[in-house]
Order: sequence, then C-alpha cells, then structure tokens
Amino acid sequence: MPPGPPVYLDHAATTPMLPAAIEALTQRLAQVGNANSLHASGRGARRVVEESRETIARALGARPADVVFTAGGTESDNLALKGIFWARRAEDPRRVRILASAIEHHAVLDPLVWLAEAEDAEVELIGVDAQARLQVDALRTAIERDPASVALISVMWANNEVGTLQPLDEVVALAAEHGIPVHTDAVQAIGAVPVDFAASGVDALSLTGHKVGGPYGVGALVVRRDLQVSALVHGGGQERDIRSGTLDPPAIAGLAAAVEASVKTQAEHAERIGSLRDQLVRRVIEVVPDAHLHGHPVDRLPGNAHLGFPGCEGDSLLMLLDARGIECSTGSACSAGVPQPSHVLLAMGCDPDQARHSLRFSLGHTSTEADVDALVEAIGPVVERARAAKAGVR
Repeated sequence: MPPGPPVYLDHAATTPMLPAAIEALTQRLAQVGNANSLHASGRGARRVVEESRETIARALGARPADVVFTAGGTESDNLALKGIFWARRAEDPRRVRILASAIEHHAVLDPLVWLAEAEDAEVELIGVDAQARLQVDALRTAIERDPASVALISVMWANNEVGTLQPLDEVVALAAEHGIPVHTDAVQAIGAVPVDFAASGVDALSLTGHKVGGPYGVGALVVRRDLQVSALVHGGGQERDIRSGTLDPPAIAGLAAAVEASVKTQAEHAERIGSLRDQLVRRVIEVVPDAHLHGHPVDRLPGNAHLGFPGCEGDSLLMLLDARGIECSTGSACSAGVPQPSHVLLAMGCDPDQARHSLRFSLGHTSTEADVDALVEAIGPVVERARAAKAGVR
C-alpha cells in the first residue's frame, strides 16, 4: 500500500467520528454512575441520558419519549420489526403479514426471514424499478388484497447501496388509510438529507451512531410513544420496558452530539458532498466510458456514487484499489467478503454478472477533491487489470 493515510471512500459503511462527538464521549468516560441508581452519581448519569434524548428528539422532529436507545441500527431494526409484529398480532391474530421493499438492508431482511420461519409471519417483498425506487402501485395492491392482515410495513428512507431515496410520503399515505404502522430504516439518511420524524408520518425510525459521526455500538429506535412494541430483551425495564439493559451514558452523549451536529449542517454538507460526488461520477466515466451510475440520478443520497464497470468483478476492483490505498465497497459492509451478487441490483433488474461488477464510492465529512483526484488517477489501470483477470489474460 502507498505511504500515507488511505483515501477513504466508504463513509456509508462507517464515517469518522465528528469532533463534537469525540468530545462528548471522552469527557464522560471517567464519570461513574448507573443511570438507574438513585444517588448523586446515578442522577448525573441519568441527566446525561435524558439531555441526550432531548437533543436527538429536537434534531429529528420527535418527542423525547419517542427515543429508545439501542446498541445500533441492527438492533433498532430488529426491535421495530419483531416488537411491532408481535404486539400487532397479539391485538388481532389476523395480522400476520409484513410488507417490505425488496432492497432493504440485511438488518431488515434477515429478521423478516426469521419471523417467517419461527413465527409464521407472511413476508412479502415489494419490487422496485430499474432505479431502485419502490413500486408504490405494487405496495397498494398488496395492502388492498387484505388490509386487516397487515401487521406493519417497512421501507427504508434511502438505499444503502445505490443511494436511491424512497417515496416514504406515498407509503405513509397508503398505510394511513388502513391504520397500518410504518417503520423506516433511516440509518443512511440522517445528516445526509432532511429527516423529520413527525412530519414524515412514520411510526418508527431506526438510526445508528457510526453512520452520522458518532460512536460505534450505540443507536436508537424513534418510535411513537402510543405504539405498542413487544420487548426483545427483558431485564431491568429500561427504555419504556421495551429495551432493558444498563445504558451507556458516554456513548449516548456522543450519539446525541453527532446527530445534532450532522443535522445542523445537513444542507451545507449535502451541497458540498453532492458537488464532489457529481465530479467523481463525471470524471470516472470520462476515464472509463462504459462505466455507468446505478440508482436514481437525482433523488439519491448526496454522497453516494454506485458505479458499474462492465467486464470486471467488483471484488477484484476493490482489492486492486485497496492495494493503491483507495478504500471503497462493493455494497453493504455487512455483506462484505461474501461472493454473491447484490440483492439490490438483482431487484433492479440487473443480471448476476451485472450485479457483481459494481463498486460503491461513498463520500463524507472528511472527503476532499484530492480523494477524487486519487481515484480518477487509479481507476483506469485498475479497470484494465480487472478486465484482463476476468478474461483470463496473463
């Protein structure tokens, strides 16, 4: 690998912590106190937690009582899907169907598979178009076939691989006609696009710290206080008795600082990163003319550039770029290392070969024009080597 720090173009997997989050986290690491203890140290820890809850609620257009702290996006998704499904089915045994988009993150898809196998849930994955946008008419048809049997709907705010923003307003409007709760995985959206929980009309929203410049291992489920959610974890009854466990005040403070800072600077960040992303796409395609952008050309995350390179294997491209000190992804970091085509690209209509020839370059708050320059300089020779390797040329 070349000397010096890597060119980091994988912010969608994890973005570096923001200075405000580092400060909020580190200044509390030496402070003792269980937020459930009644003495002064415990009350101090509780104050950190509750002030952080208020900060996150204010930033996301929610009420403090809506914010339930978790260990991250995966737990938040699991709590929403399983907890809402169990509670809704307990209220009415007919509610056994779950509708979700076919391009959800595996933190949603895998719990749905489990619910189907272990809990006899009837999971229906709704298709998307060639730009990875949910087919709203197909969702309407699925709902209207038997509205009383739908326990919940889950549609992500923005796709983590190709960056397409989903028509959540239309999803919420359809669900509201039949009183069906809507969950959204907003892990990629917060800090990148405007996110307002109350204005969106969704009933539950998942987020995580390490995608917004906060710490690893902490997140939240923002869920309407009046929506029944069954617990996954039982114990001390923390977090509305739906997520027991001793809270982590330093991490929660870091999460709140990151959410607040990223939301405050969202518009400026999106303009800068979007311009840089457009430059990356244009310049890479100038060097590799048959490269092409996946996802919606306009309604997409500002930092996402998901590019296809015909005649290449994405894994080969990734490793060749990594050898030159440029770090990116073939898709979701949670699926990295597994040689299989992207389920997102397959759902968009790509064939298996096309679904393997892509790379995701994702920009964040530390990205610069020099990062784009480095990629543009490297991409031509790297694509040539990858094509030669796939063709069996030695």
